Amino acid sequence: MSDPKVKPILRRRRDPSSGFLEELFRAALAAVEPRRVVRHALDAPAVRRALALRGTGCVGIFAVGKAAAGMIDGAREVFRDTPALVVLPNGYALPSARAVTIFSSHPEPGRASVRAARRALAFFREFSAGDVLLCLVSGGSSSLLCLPRPGITLVRKRDAVRRLARSGATIEELNRLRIRLSAVKGGRLAAATRARVVTLVLSDVAGDRPEVVGSGPTIRQGRASANDLVRVVGSNRDGIRAAAAEARARGWIPIVRPKRVEGEAALEGRRVARRAMTLAPREVWIEGGEATVMLGSRPGRGGRTLEVALSAGLALERIGGGFRARMLVATSDGFDGNSGLAGAFADARTAERARALGIDPEAALARHDAAPLFEALGDAFRTGPTGTNVCDWVFAVGEGRAARPARRRLGPV
Repeated sequence: MSDPKVKPILRRRRDPSSGFLEELFRAALAAVEPRRVVRHALDAPAVRRALALRGTGCVGIFAVGKAAAGMIDGAREVFRDTPALVVLPNGYALPSARAVTIFSSHPEPGRASVRAARRALAFFREFSAGDVLLCLVSGGSSSLLCLPRPGITLVRKRDAVRRLARSGATIEELNRLRIRLSAVKGGRLAAATRARVVTLVLSDVAGDRPEVVGSGPTIRQGRASANDLVRVVGSNRDGIRAAAAEARARGWIPIVRPKRVEGEAALEGRRVARRAMTLAPREVWIEGGEATVMLGSRPGRGGRTLEVALSAGLALERIGGGFRARMLVATSDGFDGNSGLAGAFADARTAERARALGIDPEAALARHDAAPLFEALGDAFRTGPTGTNVCDWVFAVGEGRAARPARRRLGPV
């Protein structure tokens, strides 16, 4: 069951299936609550050994990313009086625990990102051999810490990353470029200290490779990393497992496939629609990942989860046959693109209802302007910042069709 302490501000709906989908989202979110996962990780024997001090050494804590506030709160339950530095996106709530907190730029780096990176370097240099630095890294760190390598300006670096992002690149591809252009990413921040470095990562990337999350600023390479420890403490898959358990507890049959949401959002929406068509009564489809969007020169207000949802709604309408399904596509951090929304509900009548309001759903999808459409329909899913970040989830249920549409021959969607 979901943790009652995790209470994002979620829009309540009359539709029963929407309420069920929302509860699955809440269960997934509770499973990756940063304070909980860090506190659990600190009890692991290998982590305790790595954090053990020898002689007169001390422990320092560095937290960066969208989940930094919750992660530092978890660490403070064990290390109450050690020096700590936290870097958060502008507008996020302060951690409950005592720590020096810096607010920085996101989703694109700015001057505040450069100041944060320099402050982090100074913090790391304060520790020496015999000390231990506990580093808590989550998604968003790439933008929050930005110090271009010598010969590269912030504007040049930002423009290069922006062009690659607009091409529909994955987070792994973006972070490889960021590392090449950075003086702190790819373990270069950790290279500034002689202390042992223990890194706990809340993963927002496919495959949960810790060196990819936030471009790996605290993960040293080669012999320098011999005494370091790196652990992934939470990921999208943890949320999927929790949502599946919640579904079973409510008498539903969860269908979880290894296929991740990835690739162009509009194409993923069509795939998700096809999957929803195979659902029998009391079955629920659950998957996670992160789609990409290839933006035009003048995009509207939207995001990847909104485009998956809108594309799925259009596909369900085109398939027709009286099939009814409802889905929720939402991001775990509460902010999808520039929409201000976490995601959206969609079904086979989404496009029809939009047209009845004078909104062209196909045009909205082409303009990357899905947020106004879902807001007009009352199907926008709004949470505000959740304090965590592990990519996106898709939850879908069939609504009463007795026969499985998968048995019919279907043309291309």
